[in-house]
Amino acid sequence: MTRKSKNKGKFRQKLIHKYRMVILNEDTFEEKVSFKLTRLNVFILGSVFSILLIVGTIFLIAFTPLREYIPGYSSTKLKKDATKLVYKADSLQQILEVNNLYIQKVRALLTGEISEVMFDKDSVLQAIQYDKDTIDLSASDIDLEFRQEIESTDRYSIFEEATKNADIVFFAPVTGILSDGYNLEKKHFAVDIAVEMDTPVKSVADGTVIFAEWTADTGDVIIVKHTSGFISIYKHNSALHKEQGDLVKSGEVIASAGNSGEYTTGPHLHFELWNEGYPVNPTNYIDFE
Repeated sequence: MTRKSKNKGKFRQKLIHKYRMVILNEDTFEEKVSFKLTRLNVFILGSVFSILLIVGTIFLIAFTPLREYIPGYSSTKLKKDATKLVYKADSLQQILEVNNLYIQKVRALLTGEISEVMFDKDSVLQAIQYDKDTIDLSASDIDLEFRQEIESTDRYSIFEEATKNADIVFFAPVTGILSDGYNLEKKHFAVDIAVEMDTPVKSVADGTVIFAEWTADTGDVIIVKHTSGFISIYKHNSALHKEQGDLVKSGEVIASAGNSGEYTTGPHLHFELWNEGYPVNPTNYIDFE
């Protein structure tokens, strides 16, 4: 056996050689606790304890508020405050961009780059009149034939005698309480009839739909052109059932009353009646109650 083998054998013996650790009472020398240990066991227990200590320290630093007290780590409150400041700065930047755009528009208006246009926000009819020369409202041959066929039907015989003595007879679009009447001084060229949501809105007479769109101020709007130069306008609807160019019959449902648009104050029908380009009082022609 070589010296190297002997040294290796002695080292192994030292590792596994058993020792007894005894705890005695100093006064009576009574044995209280005793342990059987080897150097290998002590080394293994020390290594395991060191590993657990390192892992526990890393956990405390990474996942608990104690890391704030270690140099190099920032405070959680500081991070939250920094995040709020980032969001606030982003909001302020957006507001600044909107204000800059507003200032540019005002500057362009003051310098004359944009001309001022007067427009009645409560009536889309005026906007239509700008392009009335380019809109062809004449009926086609098929429309004329269909119109004659509809006019020959006897849907509303109650008005037959009245039609003989008048150019046009109007049918009430809805029945309800007048919440606001026709007023020339206030430029309210209409009557407002308070109704329930989604109440059927009917055409006041035979005619052709010349406008059926949504507007920001008055919501869903539909306009019908009638004979004898009359035009009826229905605003703040919740839904439109007819499209531009459709032919409608007196009393036919064309929309559902609602509360749409910026200028609405509740479910109602804003109804206007115009003749030869001038507003007229609808109550002179129609009984709404």
